[in-house]
Amino acid sequence: MTSASIEIAPKLEEDEPLISRINIHKFAAEFIGTYILILIGVGSIIVDERVHITLLGVALAWGTVVIALVYTIGHISGCHLNPAITIAFASIRQFPWKLVLPYMVVQVLSATLACLTLRCLFVGENASLMLSHPIGSTGNLNAVTSEIIVTCILMFVVCGTVTDPMAINDLAGVAIGATVIFNVVIAGTISGASMNPARSLGSAFATMNFQGIWIYITAPVIGAVAGSSPYFFVSLHDFKKKSSMTLKT
Repeated sequence: MTSASIEIAPKLEEDEPLISRINIHKFAAEFIGTYILILIGVGSIIVDERVHITLLGVALAWGTVVIALVYTIGHISGCHLNPAITIAFASIRQFPWKLVLPYMVVQVLSATLACLTLRCLFVGENASLMLSHPIGSTGNLNAVTSEIIVTCILMFVVCGTVTDPMAINDLAGVAIGATVIFNVVIAGTISGASMNPARSLGSAFATMNFQGIWIYITAPVIGAVAGSSPYFFVSLHDFKKKSSMTLKT
């Protein structure tokens, strides 16, 4: 596998029409990828209720499906699967703003369909298991803080593995998946470790329960944008470019 095979932030295509063949392929890849992510990830939470795979089992399910999807569709759509990631990439000019809304719509629709599928598959199970909500006695402020922190960490790793030409790009999927695993382990008992507005909105639409949904829309976006900017501050990419220019003169 070459480093060019994974491209979480596809090259900017400002001249490409919004409705074009290549963009339709990207939207389709995001739809399929988000569906698989939510079906497996949220499905593992319901399975845990039945056979007690534990928090670590749920975390492994989320992380491993992310790894698989990065290597499957990363070179097609960028494998965002998450409106917060899409917005963050656009905010640092690594993704066209004109594609942000279509990506977000596709992601939310796909997540909703996945959650509806789970309701059909797990008949009799409490549908509220799918919802994103503060766990136990966790307050809204703690849940917001938790979601911002774990999404910030996730985006920092994503930027470091796929947007920096100096990174070991072949291992991007493993690094991102591992980050998801430990984020779920850390924040799973605080905020549920959504990190993804589409994941939370999908389950909310499938159950028509929007209590506390503002937490899981705003906090991941703030966290993702906050995670993208610091990486480009610490990145050595600009120093490498200056060094190359000096050598040529």
